[in-house]
Amino acid sequence: MKNRRVAIAATSAALALVLSSCAESERDDSSGEGDGASGSEEAGGAEGSDATFVFGAAGAPTTFDPFYASDGETFRVTRQIFQNLVGIEPGGTEFVPELATEWESSEDGLTWTFQLQDGVTFHDGEPFDAEAVCYNFERWADQNEAGQNPSAAYYYGNDFGFGEDSLYESCTATDEMTAEVVLTRATGKFPGVLSQSSYGISSPAALEEYDANGIEVQGEGFTFPEYATDHPTGTGPFVFDSFDGTSNVTLTRNDDFWGEQAGVQEIIFRIISDETARRQELESGTINGYDLPNPVDWAGLEEAGNQVLIRDPFNILYLALNPVADPQLEDPLIRRALYHAINREELVASQLPDGAEVATQFIPPTVAGYNESIEPYAYDPEAAQDLLEEAGASDLTIDLWYPTEVTRPYMPNPQAIYDAVAADWEAVGVTINPVARPWAGGYIDGTQQSQAPAFFLGWTGDLNSADNFLCAFFCGEDNQFGTGALPFQDELQEGLRAGDAEPDEDARTALYEELNAQIMSEEWLPGLPLSHSPPAIVVGPNVEGLVPSPLTAEDFSTITLSE
Repeated sequence: MKNRRVAIAATSAALALVLSSCAESERDDSSGEGDGASGSEEAGGAEGSDATFVFGAAGAPTTFDPFYASDGETFRVTRQIFQNLVGIEPGGTEFVPELATEWESSEDGLTWTFQLQDGVTFHDGEPFDAEAVCYNFERWADQNEAGQNPSAAYYYGNDFGFGEDSLYESCTATDEMTAEVVLTRATGKFPGVLSQSSYGISSPAALEEYDANGIEVQGEGFTFPEYATDHPTGTGPFVFDSFDGTSNVTLTRNDDFWGEQAGVQEIIFRIISDETARRQELESGTINGYDLPNPVDWAGLEEAGNQVLIRDPFNILYLALNPVADPQLEDPLIRRALYHAINREELVASQLPDGAEVATQFIPPTVAGYNESIEPYAYDPEAAQDLLEEAGASDLTIDLWYPTEVTRPYMPNPQAIYDAVAADWEAVGVTINPVARPWAGGYIDGTQQSQAPAFFLGWTGDLNSADNFLCAFFCGEDNQFGTGALPFQDELQEGLRAGDAEPDEDARTALYEELNAQIMSEEWLPGLPLSHSPPAIVVGPNVEGLVPSPLTAEDFSTITLSE
């Protein structure tokens, strides 16, 4: 296959995809044009003002260095400060140029050449160039023992890895505005993986001055260096100003931004942990917006004059079945029975917001590799009872876990979803032992450590990649589905590796379509995908210009406030 190149035209912000002589897929044809980098002429507000946009955040950022972050509240802030080589189209999931204007791969998919945006400076006045890009790549790879901890550099550990098995080999500045990145193996997730917030490009001068890699373990947590607490320095439309340590993060407009100026002078992220309190503050006008309003509140919020902006679904809610926690679940007859017993159409209609849809597999329909030929398992209580009888499990008893003290984009009301599924299972003779645990107080740890036989969880994609979903669920021996205890584990792992290693996009898509069909086959079925839901973000009546992101990765520089 010939080289592939992604470029941004000099005269417009339209994205042009110049691919090889291999036939372009329909996916490329339909999504090859975007709005370009966030610095394009159409990205920002018409004129910056002295207004302040106040956003009600559910929690405090863990750090202001995105490399050491893995949570949405941190990324919501750092996304306004930093930019990446690769961006995401506004309101979509396709990759577009950002700090790189174009990129090109070698035939074997190992060497990637990035042409860089000229005329960009970091917030400290230092120039953005190829040397800065390579400094960032080397900084990511050169972590101390604390930095390599999975709880620290979570994304880099998953995406690249450290040491001899790392995906990253080297970065060279071949000229001032050209960086060449060499990988150790071909992967379908590169360079799109660089669009994730963890890979925001930092000023090398600031990284050095404030000891950016000086992370240390302290008890069960970490002590972050001065760079991560007080001096995050990127190229984005906003500059870090302050964090009072408890309730307010303040960013100010970058008046030297290389692209369109931000539409407000200041952003304040006000930390309000209770959703009811966030709604009350929005209605009183003390904040201008907040994320993930409960679907039951959507109508009331709109009636009060607010704008409920609904994102396209880019997530999956599933019911995991882990045979490590309960060996009964090794039997595919039991797994199929439990799936046939769930009335997913009714679940979606009664418990999830408008626009939600029944899932047939573990990735959303917009991701390459989604298999449209997979037929959904029918709601068939009689078939469920017959399968349980055939398995010798007509008196099946199972622990069913669900989380408390949380709402997720894919699971707005965990208790109600549990109630619906438990009723369906009980209707076919299954005895349920309910296990309710706080989300941050034992639920996540327990489900990830194979303590829960059956549990509700989900995933919002970080990028438009089948690997970003499937590997998060099924890679490795100790995954949350306990597939190491199932006979198809080796075949599953080989399928995951083959899909990720295929450099040709069309061939990779075909491999993932085949793998999705196998995962959902009667012989495999390691878990039960339930639904895809459209989460919302709500803003007040005077907020204009916010583009909702399926990745929940909104750019606040486009916002303006009317009188």
